[in-house]
Amino acid sequence: MRELVVLGTGSQVPSRERSQNGYFLRWDSEGFLFDPGEGTQRQMLYAGVPATAITRLCVTHFHGDHCLGVPGIVQRLSLDDVQHPVHAHYPASGQDYFTRLRYAASFYERADLREEPIDEDGLLSVGSFGQLWVRRLEHSVESFGYQLVEPDGRRMLPEELARYGVAGPAVGRLQQSGSIVVDGRTVTIQQVSEPRLGQRFAFVMDTRLCEGVFKLADGADMLVIESTYLSSERELATAFGHLTARQAARVAQECGVRKLVLTHFSQRYTEPERFHEEAAAEFSGEIVVAADLTRTAVPTRR
Repeated sequence: MRELVVLGTGSQVPSRERSQNGYFLRWDSEGFLFDPGEGTQRQMLYAGVPATAITRLCVTHFHGDHCLGVPGIVQRLSLDDVQHPVHAHYPASGQDYFTRLRYAASFYERADLREEPIDEDGLLSVGSFGQLWVRRLEHSVESFGYQLVEPDGRRMLPEELARYGVAGPAVGRLQQSGSIVVDGRTVTIQQVSEPRLGQRFAFVMDTRLCEGVFKLADGADMLVIESTYLSSERELATAFGHLTARQAARVAQECGVRKLVLTHFSQRYTEPERFHEEAAAEFSGEIVVAADLTRTAVPTRR
């Protein structure tokens, strides 16, 4: 299963309608928790996301609406006796902040939380999920966005497998070795399959338009991106290091994004449809204006 569970969508402060940020990405057996703001632990309860599902904690920057939920999450990992390691990524320049958040209160620490701070752009980690990349963004404090990249693979073609007599365990052997001998003739994987593009997911929070935004969004099947303001407040967006819905949509259009998820809304706005209208003027793909507890699937593989 690959889906995004939106735990909170409000910028700066919570409101009656919106909790502070929090985003959980299910990616097969991995669970990425991005930017847990205040109240994330409770939102996870409502969304049915257990602490045991978290394998990576990813913080873009150390403004409170993106990290004040870290203490509760860290302590819950130990309380629920999470058995697997959980990797924590965050800007290295905020090490003091993360340490204070991690040990904000007394608790019996049992979880294996492995801190892996970010120093620079580039490849951060490789695992069964693929590759996790980070790119520097442009905000009032150091901030990084995340990009998940699955390697390209191949899609097996049942009719071709049948034509060449490849069935049962032989399919697995062919996938592993690249070729096998069937009834005296060699069958290659190219003969019975076609290329399949790996999926891409991008997570972009507080930033002005910059090179990093476009690199992260490039070719994304799903782009989760802040759209704090509408274009009528674009000067405020620039001044405070944020994006408008129109800017976010333009990025998605130029980068070939398939599904655009807008979030991180200023509390001044009470009509979510305005964000959809503004984004639709720039982007022709699927648009999701996130609300708390929204669940949306990563588009199926092409």
